Amino acid sequence: MLQPNQIKIGSDIFVPFLNEDTIQKRVKELAEEISGDYAGIIPIFIGVLNGSFIFMSDLIKSVTIDCEIDFFKLSSYGDEKISSGRVRLLKELNCDVNERDVIIVEDIVDSGLSVKFIEELFSKKTPKSMKVVSLLVKPDSTKYDVKIDYIGFKIPSKFVIGYGLDYAQKYRNLRSIYILKD
Repeated sequence: MLQPNQIKIGSDIFVPFLNEDTIQKRVKELAEEISGDYAGIIPIFIGVLNGSFIFMSDLIKSVTIDCEIDFFKLSSYGDEKISSGRVRLLKELNCDVNERDVIIVEDIVDSGLSVKFIEELFSKKTPKSMKVVSLLVKPDSTKYDVKIDYIGFKIPSKFVIGYGLDYAQKYRNLRSIYILKD
């Protein structure tokens, strides 16, 4: 029986996990920390599309420093609930990151494969610094040694939707984050 606030997708049931107020409070805390760390610096926030766009929008609105933004688009999931194990670059950056302070904005770090791909991509460039902020991190799923400098929430190794996170390109528009029920 489907309970109120649950979402059914095929045979999968998703239950509320992080509500909008909890997410917004944490985003503001991250923005405050980043603003303090980058006082007097104009970093480039680079969002990883599509998933990070809502998080990045809220984060940018909450930082108190001057900054620039850009996006690139990666794909490792397609329409599946698990990563394909391969990352493809679907959209290049429009900015020059050489000798710039870069903050990569991720929606979720699962295996760490996308962050590893980004690190390798940036090893061919010469940013002054590069840090990663991720709304969600699944520590028990991480397979690659990657450093996440700013973490919104550590979560269990379950599939989540909402607040930019999708299931087959849908459900990104949910204001809260829902987790796959056992």
